[in-house]
Amino acid sequence: MTAPIEREPLRTLPVLIDQLAERFAAVEALVSPDAALTYAQLAAECSRYARWAVSQGLRSGDTVGLLMPNGVHYMALWLGLTRAGVCVALLNTQLRAEVLAHCIRIVAPKLVIVGAELCEAVPGVKPYLDPGVAWWAYGGGSHQLPRVDLAAADLPTFPVSPQEIALPALDERALFIYTSGTTGLPKAANVSHYRVMQWSHWFAGMMDTGPGDRMYDCLPLYHSIGGIVATGATLVGGGTVVLRERFSASNFWRDVVDQRCTLFQYIGELCRYLVGCEPAPQELAHSLRLCCGNGLRADVWEQFQTRFRIPQILEYYASTEGNFSLYNCEGKPGAIGRIPPFLKHRMPVEIVSFDPETQTPARNAAGHCVSCEPNDAGEAIGKLQSTDSKQLARFEGYADEEATASKILRDVFVAGDAWYRSGDLMRRDAQGFFYFVDRIGDTFRWKGENVSAAEVTGVIVAAPGVHDAVVYGVQVAGADGRAGMAAIVVGPQFDLKAFRDFLTARLPDYARPVFVRIVPALELTGTFKLRKQTLLAEGYDPHNVEELYFEDRTRRAYVRLDGPAHRLIQAGVQKL
Repeated sequence: MTAPIEREPLRTLPVLIDQLAERFAAVEALVSPDAALTYAQLAAECSRYARWAVSQGLRSGDTVGLLMPNGVHYMALWLGLTRAGVCVALLNTQLRAEVLAHCIRIVAPKLVIVGAELCEAVPGVKPYLDPGVAWWAYGGGSHQLPRVDLAAADLPTFPVSPQEIALPALDERALFIYTSGTTGLPKAANVSHYRVMQWSHWFAGMMDTGPGDRMYDCLPLYHSIGGIVATGATLVGGGTVVLRERFSASNFWRDVVDQRCTLFQYIGELCRYLVGCEPAPQELAHSLRLCCGNGLRADVWEQFQTRFRIPQILEYYASTEGNFSLYNCEGKPGAIGRIPPFLKHRMPVEIVSFDPETQTPARNAAGHCVSCEPNDAGEAIGKLQSTDSKQLARFEGYADEEATASKILRDVFVAGDAWYRSGDLMRRDAQGFFYFVDRIGDTFRWKGENVSAAEVTGVIVAAPGVHDAVVYGVQVAGADGRAGMAAIVVGPQFDLKAFRDFLTARLPDYARPVFVRIVPALELTGTFKLRKQTLLAEGYDPHNVEELYFEDRTRRAYVRLDGPAHRLIQAGVQKL
């Protein structure tokens, strides 16, 4: 499926959508609860938005921010804009205020398009941005912004010719997709048209998508998985993408059955939620033939596949900015992939010993990295190719050149070689199967999202009454990822309720600390860095820790964590 991509350097996904519209004109391409677009309608919307972009003076290389909830028009907008050569920054809809402003500022957009439902976020962002940024809304409401949907409504719908608007090349940047990386605030990863086509076709081949397939996609469209892999892989095969704004465990099976879905794009946390639900009448009446995703633990995998009679699970490992991916095509529970021997020369991936003190791969006496023995954990790295096959292992980096340079490891095994640092600890067994171990650095995963400890710390220390803070992730029995925990130093004016209100207004739900520990002081290393090891070891056990609280979502408050509550959390009865 990926072999022909480089043969046609001007055949991008929006161009392909026009071609698909000729074959599948009346077939539903995108479906949501309140709207649907056939392939013909999707192609028509793309053409209108490409022409609208040109009418606004946007040119190849310009950037537009897109802040919209999941829906059928979301993809039509970015496809149309990228057809005009514009790069679209897919903004996280859960961010607000300074963090959202940071994400907009680092890509320097000419304008930002905001869904009507999210226009309330605009006043809190504008003060941090260049006043020259133009703001448009999609959809009606109480806002006073001009509407992109109305402005484009009367524009021609026939395909845009190369003579009217020059075709962008595969090597040109199509999107900015944000990733927390391993440290600091979100980074804007460069995503070329080539990578959009590669992801779409690669997964289409892996899943063997066809015109009869219907993909259930309840993941955010601003992420590479929900917004490109699940959508693109289905569309290039002539199938239908069933979009939902969010995941609902109680409605999932009824929805999948009613929508006749054959595919489901998961993250492991969703499967765990489903396994934990009471039996539903529809859970065995589905037509799913394959579930594709990442982060599915071995114990949950077996329960999920057996209970719901899932014929095939395709687990994989990938990152938005990464130059390599891993695929578990054999269905081995818990593994994230294996590289067949005949592909190793094209996809060189190694696991190297990692030094937790320096947070970098360890070096031997010769100054080179050392490959891990089977089942030893280390950092996964992918070789940057300099041959004709460089497209396969390309690293396109970030909007920030310094951040790009920090992800490249040089002189790894021989002088002059270069490898991409994944920022992930993995191990590989004797059979060659890879297993995910943990994230490196300040980022941890919780509820399927990467949480930047530095970002959360920055918000916490700005809260009234907080003098200092350190944030880290702690393991919770039965949960995927690590729950956020904050150790904070406070003054006499500190108020726990006001503290939670402050965080709720400034952090996404998944990033708000689950546990809060009040400490008299924070220990520093010899280089004046916060020492987390002791805090991590003590965790959230009330027998070891004084003045400890957890967020009770039902009561919407931080409450004292005592022995009984701790036992309920460990047993999975108290939901976090």
